[in-house]
Amino acid sequence: MASSPRDALHRTIREDPGVFARAARVIGIPFADVTNSRDLSNDPTAFYHPRRQRVDALLSLGTAEHEDYLLAVVAMTAVTEEDKSNPVSWTYYLSYLHAYYRMPPVLLIVCGDRHTAYWAARHLDVGPKAWTSLTMRPIVLGPDTVPLLKTRDEVAGDIPMAVLSAILHQSEPDVPDTLEALSATLRDLHERDETAADRYIELTAQGLATSPHAAYWRALVHTDTSFFVSPLAEELREEGRVQGREEGHGRGREAGKAAGIAMAVLRILHRREIPFTNTERGKVLCCTDLRVLEQWFDRAITATTTADVFDEA
Repeated sequence: MASSPRDALHRTIREDPGVFARAARVIGIPFADVTNSRDLSNDPTAFYHPRRQRVDALLSLGTAEHEDYLLAVVAMTAVTEEDKSNPVSWTYYLSYLHAYYRMPPVLLIVCGDRHTAYWAARHLDVGPKAWTSLTMRPIVLGPDTVPLLKTRDEVAGDIPMAVLSAILHQSEPDVPDTLEALSATLRDLHERDETAADRYIELTAQGLATSPHAAYWRALVHTDTSFFVSPLAEELREEGRVQGREEGHGRGREAGKAAGIAMAVLRILHRREIPFTNTERGKVLCCTDLRVLEQWFDRAITATTTADVFDEA
C-alpha cells in the first residue's frame, strides 16, 4: 500500500502506465497507447557512478506503434531548497538511462499542486549560449494539465485517470462528485476484480491523505462496506469496533450521525454553489456536537453565504 500522497502519485502511474500516454494526449503530446510495460530498477545511475540518485519509478514501455521507450517518473508535492538542484540531476538521469538501456527516455513529473508543477515544467539547456548540447524537457502532470473527471461515465471510462485527477484536484470543491462516481464505479469493478478495486481504494485514500476531502472518501468506503473489503474498509470497521468498545454503542452511533450530518452540510453548500474555505470545511468535519451540526444543517438550506451558516449572531 502507498505510504504517502507522493507515493500515491507515482504508484498510480505504475498501476496503469497507459494513463501517462492518455494524460499526455490531453495536453497535445501524441504518445501512442501503451501495450505492455516492465518495471526496471529506479536507481539507474548506480551502474555508472557512486552517487546514489533515484527516480520514483522507471518503466520500459511498449506502444501500439511499436516504439519502445523508458518512462522515468518523479512525484513531487512541494518544492524545497534541496529540490532546486533537481533539473541538473534529472538531466544526469536521462543521459545515463539512454547510455545504459540504449532506449529513448522520457521524464514524467507528477505534481500535487500548481506552484510545484509550474516550477517543474521549466526546461534546462546544457551548453554555452552559442550551442546547446542537450535540453532537459520534462512532461509535467498537475492540476492544470490533468482534467477532473466528474461523471460516472468519465470515471468508468478511465479509473486510473480518475484516481490521479482526484488526487491532483483534491483541494477543489467539485472533488466529491468525482469521489462519489469513483466509489460507485469501484463497486462494480469489485464484482469482477476485487484485487484491482482494493488497490484503487487504497491509492485514492493515500493520495488524499489529510486533505479536506479525505474524510469524505473514507466515509464513502465505510458506507459501502457491503462490498468493500479492502484494508482501508477493514481499518474503518476496526475503528468503529474499538470506538464501540471504548465509548459504548450509544456514543458510537452519535459519532456516526455527526459525521453524516457534517458531510450533509458541506454537500448542501456545494450543491447550492455557496463557496466555503478549507478552514470552514475543516470546522464542519471536526465538529462532533450534534446540536451545532443540526443548526448548521438547517441554516445551510436557506443560506446565501457561509456567514449565514456559521456566524453565532
